[in-house]
Amino acid sequence: MASFVTEVLASSGKLEKEDLSGKISKMSRKVEDTKEEVCDMINKRYNDFLPSLQSSEELMLQVDAVSKEMDTLKNCIENEVCMKLFKVKVEPGLILFHFHSAMEEFNKALLEKKYVDAANRLERARNSVGSLKRWKTSELPLLSALSSELTVQRENLIYHLGDEWKRLVIWKLPSTKEPAGEMSFLKVELKLSSACSKDGELKPPTLLSSVLQALAIQGDLQHKIKLFSQVLLKNILKPLVMYASLSVRVTEQQGEGTTLALQCLEESDEERCAPSKVYNKLLLVLKTLHSHLLGTVWLHILVVKYILAILGELIWEEMSHTIIHECLVHSIPTNSSQLEKYNTVIKETEEFEKSLKEMEYLQGDSTDLLKYARDVNCHFASKKCKDVIVAARKLMTSKMHNTVKITPDSKLRLPKLPAPSSEGKVKQEILKEEVTMENSKQLSAWSLRLPACRISESVQQLMELALDTLCEAVGSSTQSALQLFFTVRNIFQLFYDVVPTYHKENLLKFPHLAAIQHNNCMYLAHHLLTLGHHFRNHLPQPLSEGVATFVDMVPGFRKLGAQCFLAQLNVQRAELLERLSTAHNFCNLDDEDNYTAASKAVRQVIHQLKQLGTVWQDVLPVSIYCKAMGNLLNTAITEVTAKIMMLEDISSEDGNHLQTLCQTIIDEGPLVFIPLAEEKKNKNYQEEVPLYVKKWGTFKELVIVLQANLQEIVDRWADSKGPLAMEFSSSEVKSLIRALFQNTERRAAALAKIK
Repeated sequence: MASFVTEVLASSGKLEKEDLSGKISKMSRKVEDTKEEVCDMINKRYNDFLPSLQSSEELMLQVDAVSKEMDTLKNCIENEVCMKLFKVKVEPGLILFHFHSAMEEFNKALLEKKYVDAANRLERARNSVGSLKRWKTSELPLLSALSSELTVQRENLIYHLGDEWKRLVIWKLPSTKEPAGEMSFLKVELKLSSACSKDGELKPPTLLSSVLQALAIQGDLQHKIKLFSQVLLKNILKPLVMYASLSVRVTEQQGEGTTLALQCLEESDEERCAPSKVYNKLLLVLKTLHSHLLGTVWLHILVVKYILAILGELIWEEMSHTIIHECLVHSIPTNSSQLEKYNTVIKETEEFEKSLKEMEYLQGDSTDLLKYARDVNCHFASKKCKDVIVAARKLMTSKMHNTVKITPDSKLRLPKLPAPSSEGKVKQEILKEEVTMENSKQLSAWSLRLPACRISESVQQLMELALDTLCEAVGSSTQSALQLFFTVRNIFQLFYDVVPTYHKENLLKFPHLAAIQHNNCMYLAHHLLTLGHHFRNHLPQPLSEGVATFVDMVPGFRKLGAQCFLAQLNVQRAELLERLSTAHNFCNLDDEDNYTAASKAVRQVIHQLKQLGTVWQDVLPVSIYCKAMGNLLNTAITEVTAKIMMLEDISSEDGNHLQTLCQTIIDEGPLVFIPLAEEKKNKNYQEEVPLYVKKWGTFKELVIVLQANLQEIVDRWADSKGPLAMEFSSSEVKSLIRALFQNTERRAAALAKIK
């Protein structure tokens, strides 16, 4: 049977078709000649360096050693090497011989499942090829053939090791077609086999030890552990952290091995798992792996540490990230009073890491997980700020029409704060003295009080949220206090930006909501004046030195509320003018259709104003209500007056119709002023219409003129001193006279008196 080296040379095309026995004879003679030359050289050197040798026996030992080496080479050549090898020096031949021996021993060890021996022999063969490459006389095709064979056999070894690994570490995983979720992980199972093998084979964990060491020798151990760690993380470790209802069940069967399976806790109804429970579940898995997979006594201690270090390095970063974001972040207290209790979680985290270090999964002193747990104050502030912003945004995007009544006696439910420091007390006393000295007269009891109105319930809750957050800042560290304080400022800034945009359409469409938004802004502006002052002395520096203020935000909120309500007034004003535009300019009212259109327009205007009066009743402050209704009524009568003043000819019948329509406005206009729910209290505001309607007097004078004769008009003018002269100019009165009366001497006389 041809040797492996012969097969390699034949496959490379270098074995010439000559008589093999003849070539071996030639090579044998060459070896004998070489041996004689060596002996002659040794004799010569012996004669030259005889004084330096201790005895002739030492020289003979060297000669014998060379003879044995030459005999070995001769046997090798006679049995294996063809003529091609003799063209190179003797040393490459020895290297090739060692390669051949290593590969034969590798194949034998692989068949016997002695994987450590097989891996070592393969490494020895690799070293032989490496030595052969350093000889410049070595031919490239030969090296290529040897390298290819080496690669094939290495892959063969890795395949066998992988096959053994699958027998020892058995995974049962859910189908990829199943929807990801808690229930899918109940099918996950990891079995660490220790079942007996067939006769003559290694038995776990001896086999496991052999597989792991062989992988380490071949440099493939880290890749294998990496693949294992990825499956372990995805299907066991991370689900145990993410789902509170999942736990791990470890069962050991004698002769079968250890099985880890995920199970569901029926009695668990928690949404998030406590850190202590998470740590216990993870430690159970890692301890089981440490004991049954990596803690085999047959493994060299250095290999064990290497495997543990690799596994720890591969899983720790992602596992700690999952613990932080799926567990610890939810365990951060939401109230500063619970911060002291969090020391328990910090200790549990320290014990968790200590256990991992004892099992050598972790290296070093501190990790991101422990740092996160210890930095609870910062995380508390960050979480609180995030929760506050989320809650605030939810309130801002909620429905605005749910309202609460605010009265002048309504006050914020300010918390009782601890007494400020002695330095703060001194500052307060100085300020009190200064205030007393400068203000000997006290302000009215109604000063700095909000008028009665209605605001959104969500805005009241928003203010309470701001108060609670500022209370958390009191007694907190400087960093936390600053975070919390500026979060409160961000709440109000968010309101300023979000509400007008989110509710834009409704604020223009519904006058009720526009009035509520106006009140909301005024309510916030009112309390922002004093909110910072209440907390300032109880906050750390620099907040206590004047930074804790909201006064700068007050003008913006006032402007925001005013702009919102004015936009609604413009909408209502446009609707009033549109209704009056259907009155055909109040001309030719003797025509029935024209009179009907004009009468309808007037009735629609009155109806619109009454509807607004009802919608805004008990919502707007009384003063704002009266100003708004007066402004809209003034728009209506100003438009009617302008249309009548433009008429060039008003017949007697037209004058009667105009007087009737205007009188309707005069009679029903004051009735739209109903700011209060109790009708009796509204009478005073209805009597004060001229205070709120700028052109009310002008309109009443117009109605009088429409029914007056020439003399009455002249009398009301009274040489520019009468009531008519107070409302109209001389040119306007003359225009009315020309429109109402025919051109007669009496009209001319009357016009002459109007100047």
